Amino acid sequence: MTLVAFDFDGTLSDSEMMVLLGERYGVADEIEGITTRAMRGELSYAESLYERAALLEGLPEADARAAYEQVYLRPGAADLIERLNDAGHTTAILTGGFTPGVEAALDAEDVSVDHLVANELPVEDGHLTGDADGPLIEGTKDEALEALCDETGTDLADTVAVGDGANDLPMLKVAGTAIGFVPKPAVRPHCDVVVATMHRLARVFEEDGLL
Repeated sequence: MTLVAFDFDGTLSDSEMMVLLGERYGVADEIEGITTRAMRGELSYAESLYERAALLEGLPEADARAAYEQVYLRPGAADLIERLNDAGHTTAILTGGFTPGVEAALDAEDVSVDHLVANELPVEDGHLTGDADGPLIEGTKDEALEALCDETGTDLADTVAVGDGANDLPMLKVAGTAIGFVPKPAVRPHCDVVVATMHRLARVFEEDGLL
């Protein structure tokens, strides 16, 4: 069987968790500005995440939960995950986003994955602390994918990685099959296949014999 690892923001979902959180606190524009600087290479992913998290210091936990409830899967994503699960494959989400948002989106569609590797925005006394924590801040997705392979007894050659952005490149480069979901220009050359919808991704999996 195959281990299929998905990115979340920009791949399984077009929701931007940080922006949704920022809108609850009136700092969405500042958050988008930091994201733009990171995309231009002026900040590392870790630096940009810490800066954005700091803007959310003091956000009530209830408001954060409300923002996470606005995170949704793309059309067709839940069905695709369910089909992969039913076929006996191992499904995983590797994301620099946040566990509560991913879980809210999955719960809304009544679907689950075998493994979720994500970050956290810590809460203290009912408010966000302004810090960020998790394995995919300083750590990279190739390391996370390799750890899952060790945990599940899967060969890297038997993995499929699906992503769109620069922070997906490490896992796309080491996976047996690299699939770009509307990938950024710098990511496209490293993809074996490029798709723009979950329906097309399902067709690719059918053609490859996974489904």
